[in-house]
Amino acid sequence: MDLSNLKPAEGSRNRKGKRIGRGEGSGKGGTATRGHKGAKSRSGYSKKIGFEGGQMPLQRRVPKFGFNNINRKEYQGINLDRLQYLVDERGIKDEVTFDTLIENGLAKKKDLVKILGGGELKAKLKVSAHKFSASAKGAIEKAGGEAITL
Repeated sequence: MDLSNLKPAEGSRNRKGKRIGRGEGSGKGGTATRGHKGAKSRSGYSKKIGFEGGQMPLQRRVPKFGFNNINRKEYQGINLDRLQYLVDERGIKDEVTFDTLIENGLAKKKDLVKILGGGELKAKLKVSAHKFSASAKGAIEKAGGEAITL
């Protein structure tokens, strides 16, 4: 070992930047780089989301209209031709349950399902869903099947 290969121990050199607000002698005392007066110079200051320096924020400038009903129930619509597809392509024989729809990717676990009257159904099926349109119910019963409301 000689002077050419000396170096400080691992982790011993790690100055954490400026030490602000530690007296006038440090050169960063007094206002501690915060400037004079104003909200940003105060302790506890945190800018509110959407604050635009006192200018009226965009969220308040833009006109509001419409109404969102918090009690609305959103249904996943499935047409009769999709049920017929399950019979033809996926080998479903006599019953289409909510679980069958989930397995075949037509609905998710948390969805409410409504069977709609689009297309035509030839197979005799026992269909279970949360809701049926009048035309869908009629078409299922006409084909000799049964519509069961969950």
